[in-house]
Amino acid sequence: MLRLRSPQRAFLFCVLACVCSSSSFSQEPDPSKQKKTDQQQPEKATAANSQSTASGASPDSQQDEITAVPNRPTFASTAETVQRGVFELEYGFELANAHQNINGLLKWGAFKNLEFWFLNIPIERDSAVAGRGDSGAGFKYRMISQSGKLPSVAILYVATIPTATADLGSGAVGHSVQLLVSKDFGEHHFDANEGVQFVGRPGASGFDRNYFTAISYSHPISGKWGWTAELAGFSWTNQNNPASMLILGAGTYNPSTRLVLDGGAYVSVYGPFPRVTFFSGVTYSVVDLYHLHSSHRTARH
Repeated sequence: MLRLRSPQRAFLFCVLACVCSSSSFSQEPDPSKQKKTDQQQPEKATAANSQSTASGASPDSQQDEITAVPNRPTFASTAETVQRGVFELEYGFELANAHQNINGLLKWGAFKNLEFWFLNIPIERDSAVAGRGDSGAGFKYRMISQSGKLPSVAILYVATIPTATADLGSGAVGHSVQLLVSKDFGEHHFDANEGVQFVGRPGASGFDRNYFTAISYSHPISGKWGWTAELAGFSWTNQNNPASMLILGAGTYNPSTRLVLDGGAYVSVYGPFPRVTFFSGVTYSVVDLYHLHSSHRTARH
């Protein structure tokens, strides 16, 4: 679930820095996805792909089609990346007792296996205090693409930018690194995340540290509908931020291959989160920036 959080609520975005070889940035088709779409949608939005096939779209048109790759609505992030050149956004809101926010993530596929992230919370309200939340910037790099028995494996790095007002954020720069693993077994999709977060100390040097673990499962229901469930948790950070565990359930709906809607709730088993938090959001692949100019030129002719 792509929502930037202050340490009090646990930070859900993770990432990593990694050395990318020049071959990793090759524009050649991914061998694990040969003869299918250039970047096949992960199972979280498979229903949308099935709909395109059922409508009679030709293989060539499917290959050029933009397909959304949502990280929402779970705390876990998928190891899959957006298609090369595609700009995609994820926005949603949360509603709980004494807590509400609007949270967003902007993604851009710079290369086939590398996407850049910018996260922000334009509006947050906690315990009757309202303002702007923290921001974040980072990237996701997919090291292994799913093929046969191999899962997709990626690393995610995000730096916390303390842009919050009214003491709603962390108050200091932080860093998060996470290992992402995703695997499909037929129509059953699993995401597993394991990461570490270095939480800055306002007005002091050094970092506090916590660990994040999440396992999510998703499956289509019928047509464009699907559902997902997750178990996630954060370790103890400091005296003000004890350990937490969450159980999440949500439904998804794919009006098209590039648009995914979601809604659901997560329950706090223990920890500083509200007992029940409701959420809803959208993932939308806006445009392929690398082919935007050529598409406009073709349209004029």
